Amino acid sequence: MQPSRRTFLRLAAGASAVAVSHSKGWAEASGSWKFKMSLRCSSVGIKAGQAEAIRLAGQYGFEAVAVNASELGGLDAAGLESMQNAREEAGLFWGSAGLPVQFRDSEERFEKDLAQLGKRAAAAASVGVSRMGTYIMPTNNNLTFMRNMRLHSTRLAKCAKVINEYGLKLGLEYVGPKTLWPSGRYSFIHDLAGARDLIAEINEPNVGLILDSWHWYTAEETKEDLLSVRGDEVVACDLNDAPAGVPVNQQIDQKRELPVATGVIDTKTFLECLVEIGYDGPVRAEPFNAKLNALDNEAAAAATAKAMKSAFALIAARG
Repeated sequence: MQPSRRTFLRLAAGASAVAVSHSKGWAEASGSWKFKMSLRCSSVGIKAGQAEAIRLAGQYGFEAVAVNASELGGLDAAGLESMQNAREEAGLFWGSAGLPVQFRDSEERFEKDLAQLGKRAAAAASVGVSRMGTYIMPTNNNLTFMRNMRLHSTRLAKCAKVINEYGLKLGLEYVGPKTLWPSGRYSFIHDLAGARDLIAEINEPNVGLILDSWHWYTAEETKEDLLSVRGDEVVACDLNDAPAGVPVNQQIDQKRELPVATGVIDTKTFLECLVEIGYDGPVRAEPFNAKLNALDNEAAAAATAKAMKSAFALIAARG
């Protein structure tokens, strides 16, 4: 059942109050950055519902936890309040939710998911969630570049309009590895410039970027590219490293490493750029790593937290 407007306002107000209180403590601890170390279970091989994700994030020292919008959308007002209370007790911010819409599929599937998006966005927003995101595949078997651009811009604009009614932003992530480009008949967006072109085509005020150190590296982009982005353009951010001994144009998308595992990707520069542009959202590990995925939930959460804290330590000395 979708929460009533009264419940929505009460829960959202509570979420805002706890975020302000926690952000003061975080500002004192971090010194010079505003973004939060976030746990996204699905990206590190952890199979967990929202409540378990909250527990793991709190236990292993994360500052935020990713959101399962579909799960929240299935809760009634009491269930939403219980989930918000659990997050508050764990001392966490909400991170970003995935966009629960299959927009790459048939029109029938898209419209079916779109019809549920308002309910899911309302539930997420009622507990203080303000960000959703999805990725853009750099290739397509059936659609030419322009046809694919029309499909993405039209469908994602519809999604953006729906979630904007509940104060949510939509982030879009480009996918950089060159090994993916020939995997389909037609190429598509695969870098920051292309993602910005798509955002311009969508032309909705709540649409921005998801940045990822892996895609920044595999697209062979620079510090200057990152600094060309405003902090308020960025909805979410992922942090990864790359396998050593593999040329950048031969890196495979599903074979990544936890942050600072190899030093191939210049994590320090990437994070320093996020500080400089004033980005204030979640930063998540997303290695899609087979060894990490083989661990149990506790070990995977511990390993991810250790890697993320090591990455953040690279910029801890900033004044």
